Amino acid sequence: MGDNQMSQQRHPLLPTETHDETARESFVQALKSHIATRVSPGVREVYDCRVRDRWISERGAEPADRHEVREALSSDTYYRLWSSVRRSSQHLLWSSVGDAIARQADDLAERARAADAGLGTLRLDPDLEIPWYNAEVDIHAMPGGYRGEYMDGDVGVGALFDRGVYVYAMGQMGALNDNYGQSVCRNFLAVSHPEFSPRRILDMGCTSGNSTLPYVDAFPAAEVHAIDLGAPVLRYAHARAESLGRRVHFSQQNAECTDFPDGHFDLIVSHIVIHEMSPAALRRSLAECRRLLAPGGLMVHADFAGYAGVDPVTQAMIDWDTYYNHEPFWGPMRDMDLVAESVSAGFDNGAVEITAVPTGRVLQTGKKQQGGLLTLLVGQA
Repeated sequence: MGDNQMSQQRHPLLPTETHDETARESFVQALKSHIATRVSPGVREVYDCRVRDRWISERGAEPADRHEVREALSSDTYYRLWSSVRRSSQHLLWSSVGDAIARQADDLAERARAADAGLGTLRLDPDLEIPWYNAEVDIHAMPGGYRGEYMDGDVGVGALFDRGVYVYAMGQMGALNDNYGQSVCRNFLAVSHPEFSPRRILDMGCTSGNSTLPYVDAFPAAEVHAIDLGAPVLRYAHARAESLGRRVHFSQQNAECTDFPDGHFDLIVSHIVIHEMSPAALRRSLAECRRLLAPGGLMVHADFAGYAGVDPVTQAMIDWDTYYNHEPFWGPMRDMDLVAESVSAGFDNGAVEITAVPTGRVLQTGKKQQGGLLTLLVGQA
């Protein structure tokens, strides 16, 4: 058996894997790394050497934006190869992880039931209407998306996300996949708001709860809530939190319209969620954040940076996910003026900003572990 699980921290809800299953995941990681480091750089080289000139000769001007760059690249054989192997590697990722989960689906559901230690709570709503942008799209090509449910007590897509994210990120999200939550707590709140002590915290779109638990540790006196649209991921998140000794109150709700009272939370967060909402849904969720925040409360949405200041070729390569990785709002979110949208949603002008923090643990020397930057949309009520 693959006891080390490629260094992901063990907990009762994490599926066990055979040697061959772990080896397949290692291959997927190696393939993704090869694509990123050896194949992807060639796209720009191909654009500079032949695609750009061909477009100019046919159109009389350079591509005007990322959409025209993508159109120009789409007929090139190298770009098509790059796109094909990226798509194939994504399918290999989910199938490699999914085989182990399918093999032990009944056992995982039983482990989830047995993990309830009475610390937090789980509230599901079988009548909740799943919005179209979630119901009709398997986000990032993950089979079943966040809502796929195939048996009583199903937790499969929660396990698929938990293990799949670790394999996809090649461990860079941390042993508990909690890098984003840790980054907001340690690298933003502790630095920019050191005296902040929220009574109630809400994590919107928590999925497996990986980014929720850092807030339990950072603010032990706070009441922590987490919501998501999918029942299977919430069952998994609840059982995972219970097995790790963390108290969280999970409920199945739509972030656009929750059942919490006005001014109920001092801190509302999300992690890599808002780019998975339609623009209209994102606007409604921002308004809901404003309704739910107590005076002086903070909204912190962690996601990816917009396209401002990024050259069109890089934009087009980033935008690949919009068209080919089941991320239809990946590009549209980056085009939105999120500060202006927050003001339109009810936040005061001047009370919202875009900032960036390093991902990973910041060391006492001021240096950080290897990582990148996480863009935050911050609003204060």
